[in-house]
Amino acid sequence: MAITNHISTPRLYAAFAACGLVWAGLQTYVVHSFGFIWYIASTEGLVCSILLASACWLINNNLRYYQPEKGNYLNILIWIAALGAICTFGARWILPFLATGPAYTNFLLNSLTIRFFINFLAIGWVAMISMLYYTQLDQKENEKRKAEAEQLARDAELYNLRQQLQPHFLFNSLNSINALIGFKPDEARRMIHQLSDFLRGTLKKDDQQQVPLTEELTHLNLYLDIEKVRFGHRLQTEISCDKSSGEAVLPSMLLQPIVENAIKFGLYDTIGDVVVSIRAEMDGNYLILMVQNPYDPQTSRPRKGTGFGLRGVQRRLYLLFARNDLMETHANDNIFTTIIKVPQL
Repeated sequence: MAITNHISTPRLYAAFAACGLVWAGLQTYVVHSFGFIWYIASTEGLVCSILLASACWLINNNLRYYQPEKGNYLNILIWIAALGAICTFGARWILPFLATGPAYTNFLLNSLTIRFFINFLAIGWVAMISMLYYTQLDQKENEKRKAEAEQLARDAELYNLRQQLQPHFLFNSLNSINALIGFKPDEARRMIHQLSDFLRGTLKKDDQQQVPLTEELTHLNLYLDIEKVRFGHRLQTEISCDKSSGEAVLPSMLLQPIVENAIKFGLYDTIGDVVVSIRAEMDGNYLILMVQNPYDPQTSRPRKGTGFGLRGVQRRLYLLFARNDLMETHANDNIFTTIIKVPQL
């Protein structure tokens, strides 16, 4: 299983260097404790440490680019044994030229077996640490790629939700403009300007952008002005928010589909004037938004079908905040209420 080409951090190299120095000092002390002079002991410690450090570097470098599949470590064991043997016999042939004397040569020959196992264990420890280190790097990289892929998927879904919310509103507005052109050209012209301003503001907004409530309400009023041209005196709105909620933030374009749903259930299935109420207040660390509209229980079914608009809002809140409890709806006394809780991060 190949892994990404990561260069070991300076800390890892520093740790290996420190371990090499400690190893050289320890081996020097052990050889000196057998009665050899410091020159011979330090020469052996230096030579053996250089050979061992080279073997450790090779196994670490190999594991940086190649990780064995799970349960298949035989190749690594063969590599460790081979490098341990190279270190052992390298010391066997190099040290007699640097530290002479029959007593030391005899000591060197008699200790080859223990030297091999010590080298095998040391290289094995380095191999194990390297495998854990590079496996962790690989896992972090995979998690990063997975998070980026999930983020792209969320962005694409949010964009798709936005695109689905706009067309029918645009078609309805254009049909209303077409109807007004013949007998109310001034109203049609004004509605075109309002629609232009609304769409321009919509295109500038990002699906994940957090905007102040005051800015969101300003944009919402453009939408309501267009709808009031369509429905005339039948549509009335009441917007109220306390002072503390004005600077609270929420995802851009969150209110429009909720109000659009209120207008749909309030005006399409009822007769007479309809008041859509929009209220905002702070509750701890949440911005509470409440949209209310009358409905006719004989012709509407708000308990079952809240329309794509509300489903889209709920899905968008989940994608942004990873919570499904931020929207609720109630239908009581011919009043349909939608409540949104927006966390203030």
